[in-house]
Amino acid sequence: MPEGHTVHRLARTFADLFGGQPLTVTSPQGRFAAGAALVSGRGLVASEAWGKQLFLRFGPPAAAWASDVAPPWADDGASDLWLRVHLGLYGAWTFSSDGSAAVVHAIGAPRKRVGEAETSLPPAPEADGDWTPPPPRGAVRARLLGAHAVADLTGPTACEVVTPAEKAAVEARLGPDPIRPDGGRGSLQAARAAFVAAVGCSRVTIAQQLLDQSVVAGVGNIYRAEALFRAGIDPLRPGRDLAPATLGRLWDDLVVLLRDGAATGAIVTTRPEDRGTAAPGDPGRRRTRQNTDAAPGAVPAHEAFYVYHRDALPCRACGAPVLVKELGGRTLYWCGACQR
Repeated sequence: MPEGHTVHRLARTFADLFGGQPLTVTSPQGRFAAGAALVSGRGLVASEAWGKQLFLRFGPPAAAWASDVAPPWADDGASDLWLRVHLGLYGAWTFSSDGSAAVVHAIGAPRKRVGEAETSLPPAPEADGDWTPPPPRGAVRARLLGAHAVADLTGPTACEVVTPAEKAAVEARLGPDPIRPDGGRGSLQAARAAFVAAVGCSRVTIAQQLLDQSVVAGVGNIYRAEALFRAGIDPLRPGRDLAPATLGRLWDDLVVLLRDGAATGAIVTTRPEDRGTAAPGDPGRRRTRQNTDAAPGAVPAHEAFYVYHRDALPCRACGAPVLVKELGGRTLYWCGACQR
C-alpha cells in the first residue's frame, strides 16, 4: 500500500499534467461509469492529498469557459465536485504522455515497489504529429485524458465522486497529516498536540496506533517500523504508557521523514553514520525497490532502512537480530535491544 508521501507526489503529478485543463473521464472497466459521467468535461481545479487519500477537484464544465478569459472557478467551490481515490493494497495509477512533459510511469502497486518508476510509457505519435493515447491495459476503473497525457487507475480500494461536504466528512475522520503544511489541524503545533493526545489516551500499542489513519494519516508499515526504531520505542508499549514529550518527538520525526519522502520519492530513514555498518545480508532476500535505486549518489536500498525487511539480520546500531511478528494483520519489524 503506498504510504502518504507517495500520495502527495501523486497530487503534484496531477497538478503538473492536468491542472487547469478540461478532462475526459471514462471507465473502461465500467464500474465507475456513473461517477465518470459526473466529472467528464470539467476542468481539474486542484489536487491534494490527506494521508493516503487523493482528492481531485473538478470545476465547471468546459462549455462554461470563455476562450479569452480564465475558467470561471467559483470562489467557494460549492458547485465543484471531487474525485476521491484510495489506492489500498492493489491500486495503481499508470501514466503516459505525448512526450511534451516528463511523466512517471506508474505509482502504486505492486506492493514491493516503494515510490514510483521514473520512466514513462513511450508516446504513440500519429503520422500527422497528433498523439493517440495507448489503449487501457487491464481492468481500468477510471481513465483521465487531457490534452497531452492520460492517467489510468486500476484496482483501487475507493474511487468515488463526492461533494465538498462529503469530502469534509472524509477528512474529519482522518488524523493529522505530517506532510500537509498545517498538518490538517490549522497549524503543525495543533496537529502535534492532536497526535500526542490521541495516542496518549489509548491502551492500544503504539505500533497499532501508527497505522490507524484516524490517529495519524499517511504512516504505513515502513514509516511505522523505522520511526519507532529511530525513537527507541518498544512497538508493543501501549500509547498511554509513553510520555507526551516522547510522543511529541515521534511526531516531529515523522514530519521530517515523510516530507523527505514526498520531496525525493524514496524512503530513506537511516542516518549517514549508520550506513555501511552491517552487511546487506542474503542477496536472495526480498528487496524493497526505490525509484531512486539507479540514481547516482542515491542511498542503496539495503542501506535505506534500520529494521524494515531486515528480520534476522543484525541491527545496525547494536548487532542484535532484528525481530519480526504479525500484529493486527501487518508485519512488524523492530530491534528488541534498542527498542526497550
